Amino acid sequence: MLTPIQAADAARLIQSGGALLVDVREADEFAAAHVGGAVSHPLSLPDAGPLSCSSALPVIFTCQSGKRTGANAARLAALVPPGTGMVLDGGISGWAKAGLPLSGRDGALPLPLMRQVQIVAGLLVLAGVTLGFLVAPPWFGLAAFVGAGLSFAGASGWCGMARLLAVMPWNRAAA
Repeated sequence: MLTPIQAADAARLIQSGGALLVDVREADEFAAAHVGGAVSHPLSLPDAGPLSCSSALPVIFTCQSGKRTGANAARLAALVPPGTGMVLDGGISGWAKAGLPLSGRDGALPLPLMRQVQIVAGLLVLAGVTLGFLVAPPWFGLAAFVGAGLSFAGASGWCGMARLLAVMPWNRAAA
């Protein structure tokens, strides 16, 4: 099981080289803001086995608020030797609230990618249903197409809309 650790205690451990911080948020969230020296290991990636770190080195897992790490505690604990896993209490938000520094693009992304997908999918479904009632019934097919795409994304883990949005200019880092 993972032991909770406060931000100040985690900062001391990380700065002294006594622990590795693993951020389980998605790549776009990590790029926007993260703890310097943290390793990105998104939960959406398939587990490739134990993390490559010294068995004597404790691992601190973090996410945005602590909810994702809490919900996936058993899965994360399996990535490290027993008794060496911790979870950052309050996540990155707790770290920032404690006045500790963050690295990254400092919020350069307008919204996290999955929220962008939800907004676009919702607007497309709304447009399809509205046009289906007001213009012609074949427009209902747009809503069905988006629903099928979301179902496929949920079942397969691959989302075409997310891939498309990820290459949009507002989601790319400035050169």
